[in-house]
Amino acid sequence: MTASDWTKISKQLKSKPAILKKFTKHNKPKERKFGVAAKKCRRCGRFGAHLGQYELNLCRQCFREIATDIGFNKYS
Repeated sequence: MTASDWTKISKQLKSKPAILKKFTKHNKPKERKFGVAAKKCRRCGRFGAHLGQYELNLCRQCFREIATDIGFNKYS
């Protein structure tokens, strides 16, 4: 079950709090401490190819788009 499926089902169960509580206990996705899904892009939400240096928290595609705007220069 993906995270988006989990949120869709939890919205449907809002009117039934007892069932929602049991559902969230067993099906809520866990918080990731490491690995690909631990960090995501601040701009677009992608998980892979993440640049965390200088607290950027951007994927490589978004970084290429806005690098000159935030002060990075391309030398080659």
